[in-house]
Amino acid sequence: MEESNQIRKASEPTELINLVTQLKKKLTREEGVVELPQHLRQKLTDEILNRLRSLDSAANTTEQREAVETWRREKLREANKIIRGKTLNSTILPKEAGIIARALKSDWTEFAIELGFWIPVAIINREHDDKPDGEDEFDKEILPGKQPPPECNAELHTDYDGAAVRWGLTHHKESAYDCCMACLNHAKQAKPDQKKCNVWVYCPSETGCYSPDIYEHKNQECWLKYSETPKLNFKDKYPESYRDSHPNAPVIVPWVSGVVSV
Repeated sequence: MEESNQIRKASEPTELINLVTQLKKKLTREEGVVELPQHLRQKLTDEILNRLRSLDSAANTTEQREAVETWRREKLREANKIIRGKTLNSTILPKEAGIIARALKSDWTEFAIELGFWIPVAIINREHDDKPDGEDEFDKEILPGKQPPPECNAELHTDYDGAAVRWGLTHHKESAYDCCMACLNHAKQAKPDQKKCNVWVYCPSETGCYSPDIYEHKNQECWLKYSETPKLNFKDKYPESYRDSHPNAPVIVPWVSGVVSV
């Protein structure tokens, strides 16, 4: 019997079996992700951002997740009704309903990435302390790119609070200088009834920047904010008590921020 099994295994087309197995895995992955056209990605991204902006500024991570999930379920029901021929006052066109429904039914993590949102299960930010003994961790630190002028009031390892007037998730700049200039320009171009940017927050780290929300914040994110009385979220280091309750938080605050006069 053992000899018979050996002969049978030797006669199997091993390379062909491996190729078919790999192809099945690839097809399974591809079936779980629906690639949306650019205009649809932008449309859905804008709708999600508007839903998040409607939340209270103190909304926590759980509330943000619930708001996005509620939007997804509502949009899926809307698309399915249009597919069944119902006439709705909807932003979804009949020809778009099918692909939107498939995308919303697909794996949510992959769909979020497709839209430009990053909602990781967990983000581990590790701090590497390789400085010589006795040297302050902020000594001789220089921002990459063109240096912000004095009016930008750039503060390293600083995260200021404020209401976002431009979301950094979809607003990237080459340097802290460019981010500050974007804030100043926003303030100059804002209409009388609009909030003027007076706080800018930039991520200079190539590995991204930590934040306790649901998103994975990337290098070069530039957040433009407004606050009547700008307040610090964090400065220099995250407190030990904060890191005890937020184990993914690094030791050093990775953001650079500034408060400008407008």
